[in-house]
Amino acid sequence: MTAIPIITIDELIARYDALLLDAYGVLVHRDGPLPGAVELVAALNRLGKPYFLLTNTAARLPEHAAERYRSFGLDFDPGQILTSGSLIAPYFAAHGLVGRRVAVLGPEDSVRYVERAGGRVVPAREDFEVLLVGDQVGFPFLETVDTALSRLIARLDRDEPVTLILPNPDLIYPKARGFGITSGAVALMIEAVLKQRYPDRPDLGFVRLGKPEPGLFEEAVRRARTRRLVMIGDQIETDIRGANGVGIDSALVAGGVAGAGFATGASAARPTYLLASIAPGR
Repeated sequence: MTAIPIITIDELIARYDALLLDAYGVLVHRDGPLPGAVELVAALNRLGKPYFLLTNTAARLPEHAAERYRSFGLDFDPGQILTSGSLIAPYFAAHGLVGRRVAVLGPEDSVRYVERAGGRVVPAREDFEVLLVGDQVGFPFLETVDTALSRLIARLDRDEPVTLILPNPDLIYPKARGFGITSGAVALMIEAVLKQRYPDRPDLGFVRLGKPEPGLFEEAVRRARTRRLVMIGDQIETDIRGANGVGIDSALVAGGVAGAGFATGASAARPTYLLASIAPGR
């Protein structure tokens, strides 16, 4: 197998019509910007180079995310931020979920995404028709998960339908020191319980909306009006696999979630390039 070529961020800027950037692990960690991020965003803005932030979070609306990134020195416009939360509304519309009772695990903005999609948000202690895991924070974790799981099992035991939705399939994210779990890990836990209790129901699983599913990438193509794009990410299973799946080139950033010994045997998970730094001029 041929080696994956190493490229610089300056070469990517020159080679592609627009850049797609992951957030956590590429530009930021939980508490601030990563090395080179402020310089990169400033350079792209100065050059007038089109770019978009593709993030699996459903915990912040684009306008609130832009405010937070600006506090880190990253000058984004809300229209440049494509979140997995933004995929909730088209999914609800396409699958007849508008007006349904929805229990939301996540902070206030996760609730806002569902309300904007036309869902009728109810507490996890009440009967619901849809369970959406928007984030791993913003609620009393153990108490709320236990309550939602109990209501879910009660509904399934009555043989009543329920839709499980997971905007963010990520399992972990980088913190200033180490890593933390995300909503994808919460959904896996619930799925494991359902598999044990209902072994003859392989249909009981979450619908995953964010990367590596094509929705965010297709929206980026629509907004950029070009397919000459490159996805810059730190996760093989979401950023790289997702971009490659829709025919977009990809660059894996060193030092993120993917370790140095990541597997490259499967072509769908093989990045087009390796990127040592996102800082221009290096």
